Amino acid sequence: MKYHATVASMAQEWSDSIASREVIQHRPNFWMDPRALNPNNGAGEVIAVRWDRDAAQLVEWWKGSPGHDALLRDPRFNVMGIGITYTDGNWQTTPNRYTLWGVVNFFGYTTLPAGTTTRPGGTVTPPTDPVGVCEPGGKYQPPTVNLSAAAIRSAADLVSISPDGTVYSYPSLGDAKYGAVRKIGIGFTGLKELFVSDWDRDGVFDLIAQHLDGALLVYPGRQSGGFGSPGVLGQGWESLNIAVGTWCANNRLPQIVAMDASGGLWFYKNSGMTYIRTQAAIGTGNKAVRLSMVDYNADGFQDLLAVEPNGYLRLYRGSGLAIPKQEARPVVGAAWTDYTGLRSLQGVTGANTTGIAGLGTNGVLEYWDLTSGGLTTPVSVGGGWSGFKLAQ
Repeated sequence: MKYHATVASMAQEWSDSIASREVIQHRPNFWMDPRALNPNNGAGEVIAVRWDRDAAQLVEWWKGSPGHDALLRDPRFNVMGIGITYTDGNWQTTPNRYTLWGVVNFFGYTTLPAGTTTRPGGTVTPPTDPVGVCEPGGKYQPPTVNLSAAAIRSAADLVSISPDGTVYSYPSLGDAKYGAVRKIGIGFTGLKELFVSDWDRDGVFDLIAQHLDGALLVYPGRQSGGFGSPGVLGQGWESLNIAVGTWCANNRLPQIVAMDASGGLWFYKNSGMTYIRTQAAIGTGNKAVRLSMVDYNADGFQDLLAVEPNGYLRLYRGSGLAIPKQEARPVVGAAWTDYTGLRSLQGVTGANTTGIAGLGTNGVLEYWDLTSGGLTTPVSVGGGWSGFKLAQ
């Protein structure tokens, strides 16, 4: 059993709360608090009160209670945080007034979170609150814009790039069917990847181009059709596999999560149509050849799907924070190097549905509905896509 100052701050806050209200009450859904650091192997909470201020006897009371003692001894738990609160009052003259309150939170992690120490008072500085890097610079309400004349009309539309750099859009008709192709751009050559995203949150879909020379450009979509002159988001991006989406649950602006050549995960905050100047390390993983962001398990948080060189499709579950859930990363598919592109889509088979499209090396485009929380049997969208690149 080890100690974590962030978990301790959570336990202390709750101890202070119940002491100030003079109620003996467990915190609802305490394991989902950001300070719980995404436990993946169980969670427990014990509470006790005393009329005197003898903390040692408070612990003895826990040990003497079979239910509480079972939590103290649960082998799944490897990190704890402690909160103790003293309140005013004289238990000798007011015997019904508790003067000592205690809360302990226990969590189990496959991988110990950063900042874990062997005991309180260690020299390791607790990690920065992971919510911090996600904080939005402003409030962006979901805009409602008439996109009937725009190049990309919905989050269910498909976008592809031909070998000569021409960009085409395929409007969604519902039920995984698509209408007649439309040419929406030219000159998109030398690309590593192309992404569809409402980057500036104005209600119109934009294109983000990752060039083989390292340039990262954003082409603002126009409501009347086409795209404006590109803005430069960065340089030196050629070696990164990136995914674009609303990774942070409290920030409506899209963000970028990237994986470097060694498997390190990085978070890049959206600062509008200007150069991205901040990054944060958010984890490590296996080397991948492609990264895609989608709500794979239908829990409301975006996840990462990484295609590894051996063809494995590995899932990095998102937590709604900058840091993914700290757990073993399950393999959810095989032979995914047979797909040259993946695209997260919304509303393909109905309102509020989520899925992912994959373009195979055979030129066939398939779609997997993820609304049930996992990969289903793919639906063939169509063939004849050989030589084309699917925008993500």
